[in-house]
Amino acid sequence: MPEHDEVTRSADSGSLSWSVSGLLLALTDALAARFGSLTVHGELSGWSRAASGHAYFTVKDADGAAASLRCVLFRRAATLLDFAPADGQRVEVRGRLAVYEPRGDLQFVVESMRRQGAGTLYEQFLRLRARLEAAGLFDPSRRRPLPSHPCALGVITSPGAAALRDVVTALRRRSPHVPVVIYPCLVQGAEAPASIVRALQQAAARAEVDALLLVRGGGSLEDLWAFNDERVVRAIAASPIPVVCGVGHETDVTLSDLASDLRAPTPTAAAELAAPLRDELLHRLAAVQARMGQGAQRAIDRQSQRLDLLSRRAGQPGGRLAAQTERMASLGQRLGRALSTRALLDGQRHASQERALARAASRGLATQQDRMNTLAMRLHAVHPQHVLRRGYAWVTDEAGVPVPGVDALCAGMTVYAVMHDGRARASVTGTEMDAQWAPSGGLRA
Repeated sequence: MPEHDEVTRSADSGSLSWSVSGLLLALTDALAARFGSLTVHGELSGWSRAASGHAYFTVKDADGAAASLRCVLFRRAATLLDFAPADGQRVEVRGRLAVYEPRGDLQFVVESMRRQGAGTLYEQFLRLRARLEAAGLFDPSRRRPLPSHPCALGVITSPGAAALRDVVTALRRRSPHVPVVIYPCLVQGAEAPASIVRALQQAAARAEVDALLLVRGGGSLEDLWAFNDERVVRAIAASPIPVVCGVGHETDVTLSDLASDLRAPTPTAAAELAAPLRDELLHRLAAVQARMGQGAQRAIDRQSQRLDLLSRRAGQPGGRLAAQTERMASLGQRLGRALSTRALLDGQRHASQERALARAASRGLATQQDRMNTLAMRLHAVHPQHVLRRGYAWVTDEAGVPVPGVDALCAGMTVYAVMHDGRARASVTGTEMDAQWAPSGGLRA
């Protein structure tokens, strides 16, 4: 029976008026009396374990129905589990119904839990993972190294997500000099996969960052299911820009994690892996600068010692310069005399060659002149005019063609006798063959 301060009777209606705590306590008693110890089976979702050791999760129907039951597993019972619970697992829980008074929520206090098998989503996860792994999307050889000194970083997440604030905070702390470009998208719900794919494609088309951070905070398997979508996994694998995936908590593993170039346990860790620590870079740069300065100083010292050594070897530069000047003057005089002697000898040789050439040319010219005179006399002697002057003549026909012999003549034919001072026309009255000439024109014996 409720206490007096928890239940009063309304003065207006005469009905009972409950305090909130009294009503909740009455409901707890009613649930315990009506249901007692229960066994419920379903699929784990939203599993989380607090620092106190207590575990909080939800059990829902494995057939996809919207019904779900909030559960709490206290530390004592949690230490007796013989398996590691994870979202998507089918479990059977035994316990009792109760009301959580601070919020007035119905919850199931779990006293024991055993595993029944993989849940529907988890089975789907395993099947898709096996198929994409067979296609080579999770091959470690595909993974590309992140740029050691990125000029800009891109973040793909929801603009209102806490993960974005964590990432931006970490990037500002580690590398405030690196610009950050936000590619907003949905990270939960039915439209999330297509939104994530569009953000990846937009980043690839704009090509303004050196690495992409795909991040989201923790959640249940259903909350993170967009990152197990095949479209998202293939878009990550096809991205020309290296992708760091930081989705959920350290224990959460999605297919996007496996397809990315680098998996980070949390969004903050993704930022730390992608951005170098500026203070560390400055320290390394200072160390390099110090080594370069020391190296330069050592080089200067070596050259200074070498210069001192050369100076000692050179002695007094004035005396060596005078000796070299005197030697150069002597060589100049010798060169002048050699050139004069050579020019004189060359002139004499050229004059001698010129005289010899003139004598040879004169002798050759006289010889050729004598030969030409001889040939001219011979040619003059055999000239036809000179022969005709001695009383000879040659006979031609009317066309002026020489008659070679009497066999070319016939009676009545007109011929011309060509002499040295003219020609005479004659008519052939007859011909006689000289017996001493052969028919072929040769002289008979």
